[in-house]
Amino acid sequence: PMSLLTYQEARRYSARIKTQVEQREMPPYHYDTDVGIQDLKYDPRLSEQDIATIVAWVEQGAPEGDPALMPPPVEWPDATQFRMADQFGPPDVIVRSDPYTVPATGQDRWWQPVVESGIAANRCIRAIETKPAVAGRSVAHHANSSWRGAEAGGAGGQLSEYALGKIGEIIPEGACRMAPANGQIAFDIHYWPNGTEVQNDQVEIGIWLYPEDYQGDYRQTLTLYFLNGGRGFDIAPHGTLMTQGFHQFTTPVRIDSWQPHGHTRLVAMSMQILRANGRTENISMVSNWSALWHHSHIYADDVAPLLNVGDKLLLTGWYDNTENNKYNPDPDQWVSIGDRTADEMSHAWIAVTHLDEEGYQQVVEQRAARRRLASEQQD
Repeated sequence: PMSLLTYQEARRYSARIKTQVEQREMPPYHYDTDVGIQDLKYDPRLSEQDIATIVAWVEQGAPEGDPALMPPPVEWPDATQFRMADQFGPPDVIVRSDPYTVPATGQDRWWQPVVESGIAANRCIRAIETKPAVAGRSVAHHANSSWRGAEAGGAGGQLSEYALGKIGEIIPEGACRMAPANGQIAFDIHYWPNGTEVQNDQVEIGIWLYPEDYQGDYRQTLTLYFLNGGRGFDIAPHGTLMTQGFHQFTTPVRIDSWQPHGHTRLVAMSMQILRANGRTENISMVSNWSALWHHSHIYADDVAPLLNVGDKLLLTGWYDNTENNKYNPDPDQWVSIGDRTADEMSHAWIAVTHLDEEGYQQVVEQRAARRRLASEQQD
């Protein structure tokens, strides 16, 4: 909570800026820098050199420098617009939930309207952004969406997931997350009253589509993967807990993105692969989890994890219900798994491209060829 619009304002908060940058709280992208895959798409983390520059500036008294070299003022984007439009242009489709008024006070509530998608033919999705209204951002805890309708296969599949701080999801070229023809979109919006009534709130989903002739080689799905093998655990007052979940696939797969999910007692989560030959690989780790910022960590094309049949995905979560957890609202309470904001959750949203053996070998060979080419170019 600080203004950085002018030099005078920034200098006033320079000590706090130094602390937040050194601790990697700003920019708010929680992903460990020393565990697992580091080559991520759309990675906003500061480099060590950037951090050192900011720290040195503060330690030298935060000098202003030459005002003549000041960059022009930032042109802030319209808060009502989709942020991914800067990259992909306007969405091809915008779907809005039916309006809902969130009262100023009360318990958690869920709004689950079903609306028409407006997509007339089967299409592969390129990107998705779920956007609460400006007034509703402070009360929209999460907003999930899935497909309904006969041509969506009845229950359909997951379209997207939104939680506080998340921008959106991007489907890599070659994969297809299908938007079925004439399908409906079912919203599951979790509202949390915060003291101010929000009238007629609507959540929007912007969908960017691949060209009509794009088919995609393999299907991609977004799925909620539990860590505890089911729905049940309790965290004692002033206690801690670790949960784990193991997952196998019936075909080879590529992990495209990983998004931990929890509430205020979750403090860390990791993803590993237990190979069929007994090796363990650390893939990703977030050891300073914050429920204020849910990020979908998208792996770069040549490092996205590959699992063959027989490999296992291991997800681990750590929970802290003590006074040492700065986000814990009340360490005197028992906390159980559940959907309310006061409850906890134990899962990760993972986007998976489902390959066959031929596709798996093709990806392995393409990556090896690119590594050889890069090595020859360096020589």
